[in-house]
Amino acid sequence: MMAKPESGKEIDSITMIDLPMSAPAAGVPGYPCQGFSGIEKKVPLPALMNDTFAWGNTAPYQVGNGAGDIKWDSDPYQNLSWHLWLHSLRWLGNGVHAIKAGDPKATERVLAIVRDWVRDNPFSWKRNTSASESTMHRTNVLICVRQSLLTQLKAKTLPAQYKWLDEALMTHARYLIDNWSGAHNHGTDQSIALLGVGCTYGRKDLMKLAAQRLNKGVRTALDEEGSTNEQAVGYADFNYRLWGRAADRLRDCGVNPGPAIETRRQALGEWLATATTATGYLHQIGNTGQQKLPNVPGTPMEYVATQGKKGKKPQLRTAIYKAGYVFGRTGWGEKRPFAEESTYSLRFGVARRWHGHEDHTAITYNWKGHDILIDPGYGGHQAQARQEWAKGPAAHNQMTIPTATAKSPVTRLVGSVSTPNSDYFQLSDRPAEGVDRTRDVLVLKDPDLVITLDRGASSSPQRYETLWHLAPGQKVDVTSPTTAVAGKPGAAVRTHLLHIPIGGEAGTTTVEEGRENPPQGWFFKDIFTVLPAPVVKFTHTGQDARILSAIVPAAAADQVSYTTRPAGANVVLDLVVGAQRVSIKITPEGRLTRLP
Repeated sequence: MMAKPESGKEIDSITMIDLPMSAPAAGVPGYPCQGFSGIEKKVPLPALMNDTFAWGNTAPYQVGNGAGDIKWDSDPYQNLSWHLWLHSLRWLGNGVHAIKAGDPKATERVLAIVRDWVRDNPFSWKRNTSASESTMHRTNVLICVRQSLLTQLKAKTLPAQYKWLDEALMTHARYLIDNWSGAHNHGTDQSIALLGVGCTYGRKDLMKLAAQRLNKGVRTALDEEGSTNEQAVGYADFNYRLWGRAADRLRDCGVNPGPAIETRRQALGEWLATATTATGYLHQIGNTGQQKLPNVPGTPMEYVATQGKKGKKPQLRTAIYKAGYVFGRTGWGEKRPFAEESTYSLRFGVARRWHGHEDHTAITYNWKGHDILIDPGYGGHQAQARQEWAKGPAAHNQMTIPTATAKSPVTRLVGSVSTPNSDYFQLSDRPAEGVDRTRDVLVLKDPDLVITLDRGASSSPQRYETLWHLAPGQKVDVTSPTTAVAGKPGAAVRTHLLHIPIGGEAGTTTVEEGRENPPQGWFFKDIFTVLPAPVVKFTHTGQDARILSAIVPAAAADQVSYTTRPAGANVVLDLVVGAQRVSIKITPEGRLTRLP
Protein backbone atom coordinates (compact mmCIF):
# COMPACT_ATOMS: atom_id res chain seq x y z
CA MET A 1 0.00 0.00 0.00
CA MET A 2 1.38 3.40 -0.96
CA ALA A 3 2.61 5.60 1.89
CA LYS A 4 0.71 8.85 2.37
CA PRO A 5 1.64 11.99 4.28
CA GLU A 6 0.09 12.44 7.68
CA SER A 7 -2.11 15.45 8.27
CA GLY A 8 -1.01 18.52 10.19
CA LYS A 9 1.23 18.18 13.24
CA GLU A 10 3.06 21.03 14.94
CA ILE A 11 6.83 20.50 15.23
CA ASP A 12 9.14 23.27 16.41
CA SER A 13 6.35 25.78 15.70
CA ILE A 14 6.19 24.56 12.08
CA THR A 15 2.95 22.90 10.94
CA MET A 16 3.13 20.29 8.18
CA ILE A 17 -0.13 20.34 6.28
CA ASP A 18 -1.41 17.75 3.85
CA LEU A 19 -0.60 19.80 0.78
CA PRO A 20 1.78 18.16 -1.70
CA MET A 21 2.61 20.80 -4.32
CA SER A 22 3.62 20.00 -7.88
CA ALA A 23 5.63 23.17 -8.63
CA PRO A 24 7.79 25.67 -6.74
CA ALA A 25 6.25 28.96 -5.71
CA ALA A 26 6.99 31.84 -8.05
CA GLY A 27 10.36 33.48 -7.52
CA VAL A 28 11.87 30.70 -5.39
CA PRO A 29 15.41 29.79 -6.61
CA GLY A 30 16.21 26.21 -7.41
CA TYR A 31 17.64 23.42 -5.28
CA PRO A 32 19.98 21.52 -7.62
CA CYS A 33 20.17 17.74 -7.82
CA GLN A 34 22.72 16.74 -5.20
CA GLY A 35 24.17 13.86 -7.21
CA PHE A 36 24.71 10.28 -6.11
CA SER A 37 28.11 10.26 -4.34
CA GLY A 38 29.66 7.98 -6.94
CA ILE A 39 27.53 5.02 -5.90
CA GLU A 40 25.92 5.02 -9.35
CA LYS A 41 29.30 4.25 -10.95
CA LYS A 42 28.99 0.62 -9.84
CA VAL A 43 25.54 0.35 -11.47
CA PRO A 44 25.65 1.18 -15.19
CA LEU A 45 22.33 1.59 -16.95
CA PRO A 46 22.17 -1.99 -18.31
CA ALA A 47 22.61 -3.36 -14.78
CA LEU A 48 19.94 -1.02 -13.44
CA MET A 49 17.56 -2.16 -16.18
CA ASN A 50 18.10 -5.69 -14.88
CA ASP A 51 17.40 -4.65 -11.25
CA THR A 52 21.03 -5.31 -10.33
CA PHE A 53 22.74 -3.47 -7.49
CA ALA A 54 26.46 -3.28 -6.69
CA TRP A 55 28.42 -1.51 -3.98
CA GLY A 56 32.01 -1.48 -2.80
CA ASN A 57 34.07 -4.55 -3.65
CA THR A 58 31.14 -6.98 -3.67
CA ALA A 59 29.91 -8.68 -6.82
CA PRO A 60 26.78 -7.26 -8.51
CA TYR A 61 23.59 -8.84 -7.20
CA GLN A 62 20.15 -8.91 -8.79
CA VAL A 63 17.81 -7.47 -6.18
CA GLY A 64 14.63 -7.53 -8.30
CA ASN A 65 12.67 -9.56 -10.79
CA GLY A 66 13.93 -7.66 -13.81
CA ALA A 67 10.80 -5.50 -13.99
CA GLY A 68 11.36 -3.11 -11.08
CA ASP A 69 9.90 -5.27 -8.30
CA ILE A 70 12.72 -5.13 -5.72
CA LYS A 71 13.28 -7.37 -2.72
CA TRP A 72 14.22 -4.63 -0.29
CA ASP A 73 15.25 -7.12 2.38
CA SER A 74 18.02 -8.47 0.12
CA ASP A 75 21.30 -8.63 2.03
CA PRO A 76 23.42 -11.32 0.35
CA TYR A 77 26.70 -10.15 1.88
CA GLN A 78 25.40 -9.47 5.40
CA ASN A 79 26.83 -5.99 5.12
CA LEU A 80 25.16 -3.06 6.87
CA SER A 81 26.55 -0.50 4.44
CA TRP A 82 25.51 -2.53 1.37
CA HIS A 83 21.94 -2.72 2.66
CA LEU A 84 21.81 0.97 3.60
CA TRP A 85 22.98 2.13 0.16
CA LEU A 86 20.42 -0.14 -1.48
CA HIS A 87 17.70 1.74 0.38
CA SER A 88 19.28 5.12 -0.36
CA LEU A 89 18.30 4.72 -4.06
CA ARG A 90 21.54 6.47 -5.02
CA TRP A 91 22.33 3.50 -7.25
CA LEU A 92 19.61 4.77 -9.62
CA GLY A 93 21.80 7.70 -10.66
CA ASN A 94 22.51 6.59 -14.22
CA GLY A 95 18.82 5.97 -14.71
CA VAL A 96 18.01 9.47 -13.44
CA HIS A 97 20.45 10.91 -15.99
CA ALA A 98 18.72 8.83 -18.67
CA ILE A 99 15.32 10.22 -17.65
CA LYS A 100 16.64 13.73 -18.20
CA ALA A 101 17.95 12.65 -21.61
CA GLY A 102 14.51 11.40 -22.58
CA ASP A 103 15.04 7.62 -22.42
CA PRO A 104 11.51 6.14 -22.07
CA LYS A 105 12.62 2.66 -20.93
CA ALA A 106 14.92 4.05 -18.28
CA THR A 107 12.15 6.41 -17.16
CA GLU A 108 9.74 3.54 -16.77
CA ARG A 109 12.24 1.40 -14.86
CA VAL A 110 13.45 4.10 -12.45
CA LEU A 111 9.92 5.21 -11.63
CA ALA A 112 8.90 1.58 -11.13
CA ILE A 113 11.73 1.03 -8.65
CA VAL A 114 11.05 4.27 -6.77
CA ARG A 115 7.32 3.53 -6.58
CA ASP A 116 8.09 -0.03 -5.47
CA TRP A 117 10.17 1.36 -2.61
CA VAL A 118 7.30 3.66 -1.57
CA ARG A 119 4.77 0.82 -1.65
CA ASP A 120 6.96 -1.73 0.14
CA ASN A 121 8.20 0.65 2.85
CA PRO A 122 5.17 2.41 4.35
CA PHE A 123 5.67 5.42 6.59
CA SER A 124 7.45 5.68 8.92
CA TRP A 125 9.86 2.84 7.98
CA LYS A 126 11.64 3.25 11.35
CA ARG A 127 11.73 -0.49 12.00
CA ASN A 128 14.10 -0.86 9.05
CA THR A 129 17.39 0.75 10.05
CA SER A 130 18.69 0.90 6.48
CA ALA A 131 15.53 2.62 5.25
CA SER A 132 15.42 5.11 8.11
CA GLU A 133 19.15 5.92 8.19
CA SER A 134 19.19 6.61 4.44
CA THR A 135 16.12 8.85 4.40
CA MET A 136 17.97 12.09 3.67
CA HIS A 137 19.92 10.48 0.81
CA ARG A 138 16.76 8.99 -0.66
CA THR A 139 14.99 12.34 -0.34
CA ASN A 140 17.62 13.95 -2.53
CA VAL A 141 17.33 11.14 -5.08
CA LEU A 142 13.56 11.68 -5.26
CA ILE A 143 14.17 15.39 -5.88
CA CYS A 144 16.61 14.48 -8.69
CA VAL A 145 14.06 12.09 -10.21
CA ARG A 146 11.40 14.78 -10.11
CA GLN A 147 13.67 17.38 -11.71
CA SER A 148 14.76 15.01 -14.49
CA LEU A 149 11.15 14.07 -15.18
CA LEU A 150 10.12 17.72 -15.46
CA THR A 151 13.03 18.33 -17.84
CA GLN A 152 11.99 15.40 -20.01
CA LEU A 153 8.37 16.57 -20.05
CA LYS A 154 9.44 20.19 -20.61
CA ALA A 155 6.99 21.08 -17.88
CA LYS A 156 6.91 23.05 -14.64
CA THR A 157 4.12 20.97 -13.15
CA LEU A 158 3.95 17.18 -12.87
CA PRO A 159 0.92 15.56 -14.48
CA ALA A 160 -1.61 13.99 -12.13
CA GLN A 161 -0.27 10.49 -12.81
CA TYR A 162 2.89 11.40 -10.87
CA LYS A 163 1.10 12.75 -7.83
CA TRP A 164 2.48 9.76 -5.87
CA LEU A 165 6.01 11.16 -6.30
CA ASP A 166 5.03 14.49 -4.73
CA GLU A 167 3.29 12.63 -1.92
CA ALA A 168 6.36 10.49 -1.35
CA LEU A 169 8.56 13.58 -1.06
CA MET A 170 6.21 15.19 1.44
CA THR A 171 6.16 11.95 3.43
CA HIS A 172 9.95 12.02 3.51
CA ALA A 173 9.75 15.61 4.75
CA ARG A 174 7.47 14.42 7.55
CA TYR A 175 10.06 11.82 8.55
CA LEU A 176 12.86 14.40 8.52
CA ILE A 177 10.83 16.73 10.72
CA ASP A 178 9.97 14.07 13.26
CA ASN A 179 13.37 12.35 13.40
CA TRP A 180 16.11 14.97 13.35
CA SER A 181 19.37 13.35 14.49
CA GLY A 182 20.71 16.57 15.94
CA ALA A 183 24.00 18.40 15.68
CA HIS A 184 26.29 16.04 13.81
CA ASN A 185 26.82 15.12 10.17
CA HIS A 186 23.73 12.90 9.92
CA GLY A 187 21.48 15.67 11.24
CA THR A 188 23.12 18.20 8.93
CA ASP A 189 22.43 16.02 5.91
CA GLN A 190 18.83 15.66 7.08
CA SER A 191 18.39 19.42 7.35
CA ILE A 192 19.81 19.99 3.86
CA ALA A 193 17.38 17.41 2.44
CA LEU A 194 14.47 19.02 4.29
CA LEU A 195 15.54 22.37 2.86
CA GLY A 196 15.49 20.74 -0.57
CA VAL A 197 11.89 19.64 -0.18
CA GLY A 198 10.88 23.08 1.02
CA CYS A 199 12.74 24.76 -1.81
CA THR A 200 11.25 22.39 -4.38
CA TYR A 201 7.68 23.17 -3.32
CA GLY A 202 8.11 26.77 -2.21
CA ARG A 203 7.36 25.72 1.37
CA LYS A 204 8.78 28.54 3.48
CA ASP A 205 7.86 26.69 6.68
CA LEU A 206 10.11 23.78 5.76
CA MET A 207 12.94 26.05 4.63
CA LYS A 208 12.66 28.04 7.86
CA LEU A 209 12.85 24.90 10.00
CA ALA A 210 15.83 23.58 8.02
CA ALA A 211 17.65 26.91 8.37
CA GLN A 212 16.92 27.02 12.11
CA ARG A 213 18.31 23.51 12.58
CA LEU A 214 21.40 24.22 10.52
CA ASN A 215 22.22 27.38 12.45
CA LYS A 216 21.59 25.62 15.73
CA GLY A 217 23.51 22.53 14.68
CA VAL A 218 26.66 24.24 13.44
CA ARG A 219 27.32 25.72 16.89
CA THR A 220 27.47 22.22 18.35
CA ALA A 221 28.93 20.33 15.40
CA LEU A 222 31.85 22.80 15.13
CA ASP A 223 33.29 24.66 18.09
CA GLU A 224 34.90 28.11 17.92
CA GLU A 225 38.33 26.57 17.22
CA GLY A 226 36.99 24.52 14.30
CA SER A 227 36.99 21.11 16.02
CA THR A 228 34.09 18.84 15.11
CA ASN A 229 32.16 16.74 17.59
CA GLU A 230 32.67 13.65 15.37
CA GLN A 231 36.06 12.72 16.96
CA ALA A 232 37.48 11.71 13.57
CA VAL A 233 39.74 13.73 11.30
CA GLY A 234 38.17 12.16 8.21
CA TYR A 235 34.74 13.32 9.31
CA ALA A 236 36.16 16.79 9.91
CA ASP A 237 37.11 16.83 6.23
CA PHE A 238 33.62 15.59 5.35
CA ASN A 239 32.06 18.28 7.56
CA TYR A 240 34.05 21.01 5.81
CA ARG A 241 32.45 19.99 2.54
CA LEU A 242 29.07 19.32 4.14
CA TRP A 243 28.75 22.75 5.76
CA GLY A 244 29.91 24.40 2.55
CA ARG A 245 27.11 22.57 0.77
CA ALA A 246 24.64 23.63 3.47
CA ALA A 247 25.51 27.32 3.01
CA ASP A 248 25.35 27.04 -0.77
CA ARG A 249 21.94 25.34 -0.72
CA LEU A 250 20.54 27.94 1.67
CA ARG A 251 21.64 30.67 -0.73
CA ASP A 252 20.23 28.71 -3.69
CA CYS A 253 16.87 28.69 -1.93
CA GLY A 254 16.94 32.38 -1.10
CA VAL A 255 17.78 31.91 2.58
CA ASN A 256 20.57 33.89 4.25
CA PRO A 257 22.90 31.31 5.88
CA GLY A 258 23.90 33.75 8.62
CA PRO A 259 27.47 34.25 9.89
CA ALA A 260 27.90 31.16 12.11
CA ILE A 261 28.30 28.58 9.34
CA GLU A 262 30.99 30.48 7.46
CA THR A 263 32.87 31.58 10.60
CA ARG A 264 33.09 28.08 12.05
CA ARG A 265 33.77 26.47 8.72
CA GLN A 266 36.69 28.87 8.23
CA ALA A 267 38.07 27.79 11.62
CA LEU A 268 37.61 24.16 10.56
CA GLY A 269 39.69 24.83 7.46
CA GLU A 270 42.57 26.05 9.64
CA TRP A 271 42.08 23.00 11.89
CA LEU A 272 42.28 20.64 8.92
CA ALA A 273 45.42 22.30 7.61
CA THR A 274 47.18 21.62 10.92
CA ALA A 275 45.85 18.02 11.01
CA THR A 276 48.07 16.88 8.13
CA THR A 277 51.37 15.20 7.53
CA ALA A 278 54.10 16.85 5.47
CA THR A 279 52.93 14.79 2.47
CA GLY A 280 49.45 16.34 2.66
CA TYR A 281 47.63 13.35 4.12
CA LEU A 282 45.33 13.72 7.10
CA HIS A 283 46.40 12.15 10.39
CA GLN A 284 44.28 9.02 10.74
CA ILE A 285 42.40 9.68 13.96
CA GLY A 286 39.05 8.01 14.59
CA ASN A 287 37.13 6.66 11.60
CA THR A 288 39.52 8.07 9.03
CA GLY A 289 40.86 6.44 5.90
CA GLN A 290 43.98 7.33 3.98
CA GLN A 291 42.96 10.61 2.42
CA LYS A 292 44.62 13.79 1.26
CA LEU A 293 43.59 17.22 2.35
CA PRO A 294 41.57 18.90 -0.41
CA ASN A 295 42.97 22.00 -2.10
CA VAL A 296 40.68 24.93 -1.30
CA PRO A 297 42.04 28.09 -2.99
CA GLY A 298 42.87 31.04 -0.76
CA THR A 299 42.87 29.04 2.47
CA PRO A 300 45.44 27.35 4.73
CA MET A 301 44.26 24.11 3.12
CA GLU A 302 45.65 25.31 -0.20
CA TYR A 303 48.98 26.08 1.50
CA VAL A 304 49.26 22.47 2.68
CA ALA A 305 47.96 20.94 -0.55
CA THR A 306 50.52 22.88 -2.62
CA GLN A 307 53.33 22.36 -0.06
CA GLY A 308 53.59 26.05 0.66
CA LYS A 309 53.49 27.35 -2.91
CA LYS A 310 50.04 28.97 -2.65
CA GLY A 311 47.48 29.90 -0.04
CA LYS A 312 47.71 31.20 3.49
CA LYS A 313 50.21 29.64 5.88
CA PRO A 314 48.51 28.20 9.00
CA GLN A 315 49.00 30.32 12.08
CA LEU A 316 50.46 27.67 14.42
CA ARG A 317 53.32 25.21 14.20
CA THR A 318 51.97 23.40 17.27
CA ALA A 319 48.20 23.60 17.56
CA ILE A 320 46.43 22.51 20.75
CA TYR A 321 42.65 22.27 20.48
CA LYS A 322 40.49 22.11 23.60
CA ALA A 323 38.33 19.39 22.00
CA GLY A 324 41.25 17.02 22.56
CA TYR A 325 43.75 17.28 19.72
CA VAL A 326 47.38 18.29 19.37
CA PHE A 327 48.77 18.65 15.84
CA GLY A 328 52.42 19.60 15.63
CA ARG A 329 55.28 19.72 13.15
CA THR A 330 58.88 20.80 12.86
CA GLY A 331 57.85 23.65 10.57
CA TRP A 332 55.92 24.81 7.51
CA GLY A 333 58.81 24.53 5.08
CA GLU A 334 60.57 27.71 6.18
CA LYS A 335 64.03 26.19 6.78
CA ARG A 336 63.80 22.83 5.04
CA PRO A 337 61.71 21.52 2.14
CA PHE A 338 58.04 21.33 3.09
CA ALA A 339 57.84 17.57 2.43
CA GLU A 340 60.80 16.90 4.76
CA GLU A 341 59.18 18.31 7.86
CA SER A 342 58.15 15.84 10.57
CA THR A 343 54.59 15.89 11.90
CA TYR A 344 52.65 14.31 14.74
CA SER A 345 49.26 14.09 16.44
CA LEU A 346 48.31 13.48 20.07
CA ARG A 347 44.87 12.80 21.58
CA PHE A 348 43.19 13.77 24.85
CA GLY A 349 39.78 15.13 25.92
CA VAL A 350 36.28 13.82 26.53
CA ALA A 351 35.28 10.16 26.34
CA ARG A 352 34.80 8.41 23.00
CA ARG A 353 31.66 9.13 20.98
CA TRP A 354 30.30 9.12 17.41
CA HIS A 355 33.18 8.20 15.07
CA GLY A 356 35.98 8.31 17.64
CA HIS A 357 38.30 5.55 18.83
CA GLU A 358 39.71 4.65 22.25
CA ASP A 359 42.89 6.51 21.35
CA HIS A 360 43.51 8.91 24.24
CA THR A 361 47.23 9.62 24.78
CA ALA A 362 47.95 7.94 21.42
CA ILE A 363 50.45 9.39 18.96
CA THR A 364 50.80 9.26 15.20
CA TYR A 365 54.13 10.32 13.72
CA ASN A 366 55.37 11.02 10.21
CA TRP A 367 59.12 11.54 9.83
CA LYS A 368 60.20 13.55 6.80
CA GLY A 369 57.47 12.05 4.64
CA HIS A 370 57.67 8.52 6.06
CA ASP A 371 54.85 7.03 8.15
CA ILE A 372 56.50 5.87 11.37
CA LEU A 373 53.74 5.48 13.99
CA ILE A 374 50.37 4.79 12.40
CA ASP A 375 46.74 4.45 13.35
CA PRO A 376 45.09 1.19 12.18
CA GLY A 377 42.68 3.11 9.95
CA TYR A 378 38.95 2.69 9.44
CA GLY A 379 37.39 -0.73 8.96
CA GLY A 380 33.83 0.28 8.17
CA HIS A 381 30.65 -0.36 10.13
CA GLN A 382 30.73 -4.16 10.22
CA ALA A 383 30.53 -5.59 13.75
CA GLN A 384 33.44 -7.96 13.17
CA ALA A 385 36.43 -8.67 15.37
CA ARG A 386 39.05 -6.70 13.44
CA GLN A 387 36.74 -3.72 12.93
CA GLU A 388 35.98 -3.64 16.65
CA TRP A 389 39.67 -4.00 17.50
CA ALA A 390 40.50 -1.01 15.27
CA LYS A 391 38.36 1.20 17.51
CA GLY A 392 39.79 -0.11 20.78
CA PRO A 393 42.82 0.83 22.89
CA ALA A 394 45.03 -2.04 21.68
CA ALA A 395 44.95 -0.63 18.14
CA HIS A 396 46.67 2.64 19.06
CA ASN A 397 50.07 3.94 20.12
CA GLN A 398 49.52 4.18 23.85
CA MET A 399 50.02 2.29 27.10
CA THR A 400 47.25 -0.30 27.61
CA ILE A 401 46.36 -2.41 30.63
CA PRO A 402 44.88 -5.67 29.26
CA THR A 403 44.62 -7.26 32.73
CA ALA A 404 42.10 -4.63 33.90
CA THR A 405 38.64 -3.73 32.61
CA ALA A 406 39.08 -0.99 30.02
CA LYS A 407 36.81 2.05 30.02
CA SER A 408 36.48 5.13 27.87
CA PRO A 409 38.51 7.73 29.73
CA VAL A 410 38.35 11.48 30.01
CA THR A 411 41.96 12.53 29.49
CA ARG A 412 43.44 15.77 30.80
CA LEU A 413 46.21 17.73 29.17
CA VAL A 414 48.06 18.55 32.38
CA GLY A 415 50.67 20.80 30.81
CA SER A 416 52.62 21.66 27.68
CA VAL A 417 55.74 23.59 26.69
CA SER A 418 56.95 24.38 23.17
CA THR A 419 60.38 25.66 22.17
CA PRO A 420 61.83 26.09 18.66
CA ASN A 421 63.26 22.55 18.75
CA SER A 422 60.96 20.59 21.09
CA ASP A 423 57.33 20.14 22.14
CA TYR A 424 56.46 18.65 25.53
CA PHE A 425 53.09 17.42 26.84
CA GLN A 426 51.82 15.61 29.92
CA LEU A 427 48.53 13.72 29.83
CA SER A 428 46.67 11.98 32.65
CA ASP A 429 43.63 9.71 32.87
CA ARG A 430 42.17 6.44 34.17
CA PRO A 431 41.81 4.09 31.15
CA ALA A 432 40.88 0.99 33.15
CA GLU A 433 39.18 0.17 36.44
CA GLY A 434 41.49 0.99 39.32
CA VAL A 435 44.42 2.09 37.14
CA ASP A 436 45.86 5.59 36.82
CA ARG A 437 47.88 6.44 33.72
CA THR A 438 50.20 9.33 32.93
CA ARG A 439 52.00 9.90 29.65
CA ASP A 440 54.78 12.44 29.16
CA VAL A 441 55.67 13.14 25.53
CA LEU A 442 58.64 14.98 24.07
CA VAL A 443 58.83 15.54 20.29
CA LEU A 444 62.19 16.80 19.06
CA LYS A 445 63.50 18.62 16.00
CA ASP A 446 67.09 18.04 14.79
CA PRO A 447 67.23 15.17 15.39
CA ASP A 448 63.54 14.49 14.69
CA LEU A 449 62.29 11.81 17.10
CA VAL A 450 59.71 11.04 19.81
CA ILE A 451 60.25 10.14 23.46
CA THR A 452 57.49 9.02 25.83
CA LEU A 453 57.38 8.09 29.49
CA ASP A 454 54.34 6.01 30.39
CA ARG A 455 53.49 5.51 34.04
CA GLY A 456 50.79 3.27 35.45
CA ALA A 457 49.67 2.80 39.05
CA SER A 458 47.23 0.28 40.50
CA SER A 459 46.42 -1.28 43.87
CA SER A 460 46.76 -4.75 42.30
CA PRO A 461 49.31 -6.32 39.93
CA GLN A 462 48.71 -5.54 36.26
CA ARG A 463 50.31 -6.06 32.86
CA TYR A 464 51.22 -2.73 31.29
CA GLU A 465 51.85 -2.72 27.54
CA THR A 466 53.09 0.28 25.57
CA LEU A 467 52.25 -0.41 21.93
CA TRP A 468 53.89 0.99 18.81
CA HIS A 469 52.01 0.35 15.55
CA LEU A 470 54.19 0.48 12.44
CA ALA A 471 53.33 0.76 8.76
CA PRO A 472 52.73 -2.52 6.89
CA GLY A 473 55.42 -4.20 4.84
CA GLN A 474 58.21 -3.78 7.38
CA LYS A 475 60.40 -6.40 9.01
CA VAL A 476 61.10 -5.92 12.70
CA ASP A 477 64.18 -7.37 14.40
CA VAL A 478 64.37 -7.43 18.19
CA THR A 479 68.10 -7.06 18.54
CA SER A 480 68.13 -6.97 22.36
CA PRO A 481 65.63 -6.87 25.25
CA THR A 482 65.68 -3.09 24.88
CA THR A 483 65.88 -2.53 21.11
CA ALA A 484 63.82 -3.29 18.04
CA VAL A 485 64.67 -2.10 14.53
CA ALA A 486 62.06 -1.87 11.77
CA GLY A 487 62.29 -1.21 8.06
CA LYS A 488 61.51 -2.51 4.62
CA PRO A 489 64.27 -4.66 3.08
CA GLY A 490 66.69 -2.40 1.23
CA ALA A 491 64.92 0.79 2.34
CA ALA A 492 66.89 3.95 3.07
CA VAL A 493 65.13 4.52 6.41
CA ARG A 494 64.93 2.41 9.56
CA THR A 495 63.04 3.02 12.79
CA HIS A 496 64.79 2.24 16.08
CA LEU A 497 62.36 1.55 18.93
CA LEU A 498 64.23 1.82 22.20
CA HIS A 499 62.78 0.37 25.41
CA ILE A 500 65.00 2.21 27.87
CA PRO A 501 65.27 0.97 31.47
CA ILE A 502 65.34 3.64 34.16
CA GLY A 503 65.36 3.03 37.87
CA GLY A 504 65.96 -0.70 37.53
CA GLU A 505 62.60 -1.66 35.96
CA ALA A 506 62.73 -4.78 33.83
CA GLY A 507 60.46 -5.41 30.88
CA THR A 508 60.18 -7.32 27.62
CA THR A 509 60.16 -6.28 23.95
CA THR A 510 58.09 -8.38 21.55
CA VAL A 511 56.49 -8.07 18.10
CA GLU A 512 53.06 -9.13 16.88
CA GLU A 513 51.67 -9.00 13.35
CA GLY A 514 48.49 -10.27 11.72
CA ARG A 515 47.09 -12.04 14.79
CA GLU A 516 43.48 -13.15 14.39
CA ASN A 517 42.24 -14.00 17.89
CA PRO A 518 42.22 -11.61 19.57
CA PRO A 519 43.11 -9.32 16.67
CA GLN A 520 46.39 -7.45 16.74
CA GLY A 521 48.76 -6.09 14.14
CA TRP A 522 46.53 -4.94 11.25
CA PHE A 523 46.06 -1.91 9.05
CA PHE A 524 42.94 -1.04 7.07
CA LYS A 525 44.10 0.39 3.76
CA ASP A 526 40.40 1.04 3.15
CA ILE A 527 37.19 -0.48 4.46
CA PHE A 528 37.58 -3.40 2.05
CA THR A 529 41.32 -4.10 2.39
CA VAL A 530 43.14 -5.06 5.59
CA LEU A 531 46.88 -5.75 5.71
CA PRO A 532 49.09 -7.23 8.43
CA ALA A 533 51.22 -4.56 10.10
CA PRO A 534 53.80 -5.05 12.87
CA VAL A 535 53.25 -3.89 16.44
CA VAL A 536 56.17 -3.54 18.84
CA LYS A 537 55.14 -4.14 22.44
CA PHE A 538 57.03 -2.97 25.54
CA THR A 539 55.64 -4.92 28.53
CA HIS A 540 56.03 -4.46 32.29
CA THR A 541 54.20 -6.25 35.11
CA GLY A 542 53.50 -5.22 38.69
CA GLN A 543 51.37 -2.75 40.59
CA ASP A 544 53.26 0.17 39.08
CA ALA A 545 55.17 0.65 35.85
CA ARG A 546 57.42 3.19 34.17
CA ILE A 547 58.02 2.56 30.46
CA LEU A 548 60.44 4.92 28.74
CA SER A 549 60.36 4.72 24.93
CA ALA A 550 62.34 6.46 22.22
CA ILE A 551 61.08 6.23 18.64
CA VAL A 552 64.05 7.14 16.49
CA PRO A 553 63.78 7.11 12.68
CA ALA A 554 67.11 7.43 10.91
CA ALA A 555 68.87 6.83 7.64
CA ALA A 556 69.80 3.18 7.24
CA ALA A 557 73.50 4.06 7.41
CA ASP A 558 73.15 5.99 10.68
CA GLN A 559 74.08 4.37 13.96
CA VAL A 560 71.66 4.90 16.87
CA SER A 561 72.65 4.42 20.51
CA TYR A 562 71.84 5.69 24.00
CA THR A 563 73.12 5.85 27.55
CA THR A 564 71.54 7.01 30.80
CA ARG A 565 73.20 8.73 33.74
CA PRO A 566 72.07 10.13 37.08
CA ALA A 567 71.99 13.90 37.60
CA GLY A 568 70.98 14.48 41.19
CA ALA A 569 67.36 13.36 41.57
CA ASN A 570 67.00 13.33 37.80
CA VAL A 571 68.04 10.96 35.03
CA VAL A 572 69.65 12.16 31.81
CA LEU A 573 69.14 10.23 28.59
CA ASP A 574 71.91 10.76 26.02
CA LEU A 575 70.98 9.80 22.46
CA VAL A 576 73.23 9.52 19.42
CA VAL A 577 71.62 9.50 15.98
CA GLY A 578 74.27 9.39 13.27
CA ALA A 579 76.30 12.58 13.69
CA GLN A 580 73.70 14.22 15.95
CA ARG A 581 73.62 14.07 19.74
CA VAL A 582 70.88 15.13 22.13
CA SER A 583 70.32 14.91 25.88
CA ILE A 584 66.98 14.76 27.70
CA LYS A 585 66.45 15.35 31.42
CA ILE A 586 63.83 13.16 33.12
CA THR A 587 62.59 14.39 36.50
CA PRO A 588 61.10 12.15 39.22
CA GLU A 589 57.71 13.67 38.32
CA GLY A 590 58.15 12.46 34.74
CA ARG A 591 58.80 15.74 33.02
CA LEU A 592 60.93 15.48 29.89
CA THR A 593 63.15 18.42 28.92
CA ARG A 594 65.66 18.80 26.12
CA LEU A 595 68.95 20.03 27.49
CA PRO A 596 70.86 22.79 25.71
